[in-house]
Amino acid sequence: MNRTVLRLLKRLGFYALIAVVLFYAIFPFYYAVITSLKPSSELFRVDFWPSSFDLVNYARILGEKSFVRAILNSILVSFSVVFIALLLGLTASYALGRVRFRGRTSVLLIILGVSMFPQVAVLSGLFEVIRVLDLYNNPAGLVLSYTIFTLPFTVWVLTTFMRQLPQELEEAAIMDGATPWITLTRVFLPLMWPAMATTGLLAFIAAWNEFLFALTFTLTDDQRTVPVAIALISGGSQHELPWGPIMAASVTVTVPLVVLVMIFQRRIVSGLTAGAVKG
Repeated sequence: MNRTVLRLLKRLGFYALIAVVLFYAIFPFYYAVITSLKPSSELFRVDFWPSSFDLVNYARILGEKSFVRAILNSILVSFSVVFIALLLGLTASYALGRVRFRGRTSVLLIILGVSMFPQVAVLSGLFEVIRVLDLYNNPAGLVLSYTIFTLPFTVWVLTTFMRQLPQELEEAAIMDGATPWITLTRVFLPLMWPAMATTGLLAFIAAWNEFLFALTFTLTDDQRTVPVAIALISGGSQHELPWGPIMAASVTVTVPLVVLVMIFQRRIVSGLTAGAVKG
């Protein structure tokens, strides 16, 4: 009887912990949705349940050409970063995961170490690089800076996954006369979709949400991305903060990420756990 009660208490505690974590993670977004649906006259009234359904805040932000342009810029930059990171990550992971050469482990450790640097630590140096390359106030400058920070993680995950693929597949491809590029694209690539979905989605989220580089390396409204556009939303007066439009803009740019995560959640889990267990 005591064991049964103890087991029940453990299960209740486990579910209570899950409930607390879910509440902590979901409630801010839930409250942002509620606030975005309120008219200006009700913004400072605290409600935990939807009391109105007013889309005026969404109409306001979507009616601003600068915000719509910022969404398009974020889409362009994010997909470009994902494409470049996956292309370079696949080729690098093949070299680091399947080709034996001296210093391979050191290269992997250096790649992992690069990802540990905070953005602000390299901001001034990267700004000089962007200026010399004449990429200031240009989406290409953001693509370059974002790729620098997303590529190490991409290479690390794809290399770990590449090492788990059977050696017999590569040997059979070589016996059939396949080149390394054919082996990578036609033999390994179809098997690497879980890892690619994981790294691609995480790279997309990182590029979509990045603020510091986007604020530093862009100057005009037609080149800014969504996080900067949200930060620069202003009210009718100097001291007024338009919380309704800000919340509507935040919900608008967050929903696509939530949908993508829900669609690819199984591939994300399988990709992140690749190489964790050896059979």
